[in-house]
Amino acid sequence: MSFVTDTTSDLDARGTEGDALDQDANLDQVEDGDAEAGDGEGDSDAAPASTGGNGRAAADLFRESEIAADYVEGLLDILDYDGDIDELVVSGRPVVEVVEGGDGSGRRLQALVGQRGATLEALQELSRLAVFRQTGSPSRLLLDVGGYRALRRKELGAIAKNAAEKVKEYGEAVRLEPMSAFERKCVHDVINALPGVESESEGVEPARRIVVRPVA
Repeated sequence: MSFVTDTTSDLDARGTEGDALDQDANLDQVEDGDAEAGDGEGDSDAAPASTGGNGRAAADLFRESEIAADYVEGLLDILDYDGDIDELVVSGRPVVEVVEGGDGSGRRLQALVGQRGATLEALQELSRLAVFRQTGSPSRLLLDVGGYRALRRKELGAIAKNAAEKVKEYGEAVRLEPMSAFERKCVHDVINALPGVESESEGVEPARRIVVRPVA
């Protein structure tokens, strides 16, 4: 697939991109566990199968995943990386998954994840922007590479449970290291399911972190 980068430089185009980035920032706030929504695979209030959690039709959500998949595929072509791309709609949100496509491709794909998923988060924002530029609507697209998010979710579950145990043992709040919106949502989900503890986020990006404390 050919990959075309839009280099339009007029003020209107740049204004549109700025609006998209501002709306993505708002989405990240919603995705934080404080707002009871997020980068998890589904929300607590399930939407009908024919529509997404935000009221969009499943066909529209799948179109978002197609647009993002085209964007990611073009990027892989430029980098000469092998990878299979799956376009999905999961629990009312568009999802794009990049999986190994050949011998040795897994290690190369890890470069798209980066340290603690930093590169993956950046690629997800770019993919959302690509969707916005074609649809005119903000997207809650979730991008994953090599199953990183599922693995990280398990790690964060262990971190959350360990923090909860310390809070219960010592009766004092525990502050976790700074995390992305996706990571915070994973921790909030675990803490919310445990008795005797609660969690909230504090600080601003990129130093925003979770505080786990005893229930008042």
